[in-house]
Amino acid sequence: MKVLFSWLKEFVDVPGTAVDVAARLSVRGFAVEGIDGAGDDAVIDFEVTANRPDCLSVLGLAREVATAYGLPLREPAEDTALVDLIPVRGSGSLDPDAPFSVHLDAPDLGPRYAGAVADVTVGASPEWLQARLKSAGVRPISNVVDITNYVLLELGQPMHAFDFAKIGGAEIRVRRARSGETIKTLDGQSRTLAPEMLIIADARVPLAIAGVMGGAESEVGSHTRTIVFESASFNANSVRRTSKALGLKTEASTRFERGVDPNLPLLAMRRACALLEAIKAGKARGQVVDAYPAPIAARQLAFRRTKLNRLLGVAIPDADVTGILAALGFGLAPAGDGWTVTIPTRRVDILREVDLVEEVARHYGFDRIPATFPALRSAAPAMDPRITRARHLRRVLTGAGFFEAVTFGFIGEAAAAPFAADGDLAPIANPLSETFAVLRPSALPGLLDAVAHNRRREQQDVRLFEVGNVFSKSRGEQQRLALAWTGGSDMPHWSGAPAGVTFFDMKGALDRVCRALHVETVSTPVTETWLVPGQAAALMCGSERIGVFGRLSRTLAERHGLPGDDAVFVADLDLDAAAIVSGARQTRVTPLPRYPSVTRDIAMLVGDTLPSAHLRATIRRAAPPTLADVREFDRYQGKGVPEGKVSLALRLTFRAADRTLTDAEVQAAMDAIVKTLVSEYDAIQR
Repeated sequence: MKVLFSWLKEFVDVPGTAVDVAARLSVRGFAVEGIDGAGDDAVIDFEVTANRPDCLSVLGLAREVATAYGLPLREPAEDTALVDLIPVRGSGSLDPDAPFSVHLDAPDLGPRYAGAVADVTVGASPEWLQARLKSAGVRPISNVVDITNYVLLELGQPMHAFDFAKIGGAEIRVRRARSGETIKTLDGQSRTLAPEMLIIADARVPLAIAGVMGGAESEVGSHTRTIVFESASFNANSVRRTSKALGLKTEASTRFERGVDPNLPLLAMRRACALLEAIKAGKARGQVVDAYPAPIAARQLAFRRTKLNRLLGVAIPDADVTGILAALGFGLAPAGDGWTVTIPTRRVDILREVDLVEEVARHYGFDRIPATFPALRSAAPAMDPRITRARHLRRVLTGAGFFEAVTFGFIGEAAAAPFAADGDLAPIANPLSETFAVLRPSALPGLLDAVAHNRRREQQDVRLFEVGNVFSKSRGEQQRLALAWTGGSDMPHWSGAPAGVTFFDMKGALDRVCRALHVETVSTPVTETWLVPGQAAALMCGSERIGVFGRLSRTLAERHGLPGDDAVFVADLDLDAAAIVSGARQTRVTPLPRYPSVTRDIAMLVGDTLPSAHLRATIRRAAPPTLADVREFDRYQGKGVPEGKVSLALRLTFRAADRTLTDAEVQAAMDAIVKTLVSEYDAIQR
């Protein structure tokens, strides 16, 4: 909203400069985009937020300036030249003395319509009026049209002027459009109307699209001798829908779709008729038809002193509260612990008590409110464990060389289909495009696009992960972890090329994740359409499947723009399921051992299809509590090993917290372990 400083000063005697005014309002919620010029000719460009349509006018901003400076505001109605210029006689659509009739056929969309007839001589506006319009970015057209634009900018009430001779039957009908009805608007375009659109019509045809733009057939021209000024109130949602459907946005629709004061049309009409005489462009015939069958009353809110002081953390003096609200046009009456506040109908943004708190705080000054913490009367709630879990995983994975990615929750149906069961995708009711048609069932599609993005930029080794929510019809919203890894398994080194990432590298990364989640898992072969057969496994915790990992299929890799020959390993882990199976296990910190450990190595011949995780789990179950660690250090198949067998060498570490273990204790534990392995797996000790 561009405001000429001298125009602003007509409503309030500002003692400072345009820069001072801009500074005062900028700390009261109005961003200043710039100041053009100096002195009274300076133009201040304010960025008015969508919830403050009352400030899309010089008067609205002047009211804010007057409150900021503690100065009186000169309302237009207080000027004797603008009061009682014409008597208001028409109170409805059937006044027999009115020069024309008004019929509100759709009062839900157009609750008020005021019109006045004036005899005019169409010509150019005086220089001062043209200059003010130009300062606000409005092109002068003619004295009659310029007056409607002037009132729009000054008071915030959109107006329109019809050529009275072109109104059929001296009748105005505010009605819904008929199906297929058309109108040629002032921009020269012929537009087809829909039944849900509100129009201004005469006895035969549409004259204007209500709240958006007038029609060319009733346009005021150089030969016009008599006009009808229109000043009305229209439903904001109706204007917004019509403007969007027609692709037509105007200064009028911008204001109507945000909310115009329903009690402003009459003041605007008086102002327009006064200007008509002031610039010697014509004279009103002395009558206004004001169809307003169901006046909209001002709302009231209870405003508690305790609520105000509690939210702001400081006691605001009553004199400041009443002074600020009264200056902004609110009515106040003492009531209980505060006031009953009457909300002006122009303030469509004031709906709750907290909105009044904001009004007081804005003009009292946020800088005057001390920066202190509020008193706590109860303990702060515990943080959501999902948040702490995600933070911990980020530390673990970044420590393993992965980088975090954040991808879109909306993806295309074709990209989502491989990761969801048939009919389990969660579609978006009103998608922006086919690319954002469904909620993602997995974070992997977006992660794979991120891998491809990096590869196209010559990044050969890419390790990415994402912790985020995924969605499906059957299970709703879940938190999952997705990983993608391609390229080398180690950092490049001068001594040779790094080995490429393998299935077991990804498994090792997932082992870290599972340890961080306090989950003991076993990898079992699995078949997934999006993974390479024989290089795919499920992470099982007992009978619960909590994830899947393996090498991405060539087809899916190429679909995401990745070279089909490159090995891309991915993993998808259900964090909510992992949390359930881990139970309430917490990280336990134990002191450093005081007694030495004893290490024993063992080599066993077992079936080459036996997962090593099963072997480790059996050893732990058979061993006494003194077994501190077990891990593989060699795997051999070849000469000396029977077909279908594999030699696994494991290192077992024993330690007691209260004593040094004896050889006999360790040997007894080893014997029990070997006996169990022989019994369960037909293992042979080498």
